[in-house]
Amino acid sequence: MAEKILIVDDDLDTLRLVGLMLQRQGYQISAATNGQQGLDKAFDESPDLILLDVMMPDMDGYEVTRRLRQNTSTSDTPILMFTAKAQLDDKVVGFEVGVNDYLTKPTHPSELQARVKTLLARSDKKENSALSGGGNGYMVGILSARGGLGTTTLAINLAAGLLTKTKDEVIVAEMLPGQGTLALELGLTASTGLVDLLSISRTNELSSKKVRETLTHHGSGLKILLSSDRPRDMHLVNQVSNYEMLVSQLTGLARFTVLDLGLGIQPFAAKVLPLCNEILIVLEGVPNTIIHTKALIEDIAEMGVNKRMINVVLNNRVRSDTQLPSSQVQTNLDHEIIGTLTPAPELFVQATRLQTPAVLCQPESLMTRQVGKLVDFITEREALPR
Repeated sequence: MAEKILIVDDDLDTLRLVGLMLQRQGYQISAATNGQQGLDKAFDESPDLILLDVMMPDMDGYEVTRRLRQNTSTSDTPILMFTAKAQLDDKVVGFEVGVNDYLTKPTHPSELQARVKTLLARSDKKENSALSGGGNGYMVGILSARGGLGTTTLAINLAAGLLTKTKDEVIVAEMLPGQGTLALELGLTASTGLVDLLSISRTNELSSKKVRETLTHHGSGLKILLSSDRPRDMHLVNQVSNYEMLVSQLTGLARFTVLDLGLGIQPFAAKVLPLCNEILIVLEGVPNTIIHTKALIEDIAEMGVNKRMINVVLNNRVRSDTQLPSSQVQTNLDHEIIGTLTPAPELFVQATRLQTPAVLCQPESLMTRQVGKLVDFITEREALPR
């Protein structure tokens, strides 16, 4: 498919001449005559490159660039600023707001073609690096031996804690199709993002741009890959190649990615778990769950995952004398417990009402401090040589 170039310029002659020249080079051309129209087309059409004028009446090219860089879908799109403003200060401002290259009018067609070709080649190289798992983000997988133990709760609150501490990009991804709950809990528009990605028939089409476009933005600043809540979608857990490609792409899109892997050993586990930098297993202090969790740890280790990467979090969801204390659970499990979460039903009711992660509702709560210790553990491990 021909690469698409969006040209944004209020000069109709420039639009026509430059558009025709690039079209003859085999590119697909889209045009906009003002800044707002350019933004709308960029967000709707996902061009491979944007050719942008500076001097436009409603919104100049600098402001257009700022807004493009603030939007996830266009944050990495190459921008070639093509303008009559030739002063050094103008170029400096352009690069400061995020353009990739700066070319002054008038210019020879061959130079423009060369700049366009170079920017597209750089973008392709970056894309191919992502396709091969070239990202260097830190991946945390969360799962449990059985359902209902709080993997999603830990995933969203750990992600929120990482975001609060690092002020950096954090993604949380629901990985079980048909079992999604975050859209409802966080007041987000129902999404089939995960289902759409798993339904792609050719894995080489599952690009980093495609994955980035499926992420939903929450008011907290988290980026979320939402799963559907339709049980009929569960069959997609067998799309192992898509899962492997998806996780490889996610690791290049944020500093931290937290995967909610749900329960047990899913069909994709053998491919996905070894890609994680850390694996957190959630359990409760009940004898049968401890037995199942011990078996889960052994099963994961048999996949070639270093046991040092497998960590356990005790989640006491309800106040009950039947729950074993952390020290006893650790002894029976024969594996270190790195954190304990105590019951906080009122806090979770508040979080649901406010449609936000619990740790953001009450920053000074005991539960927030407990999650904070896990955040410290993850960030300290991330800082170690890999």
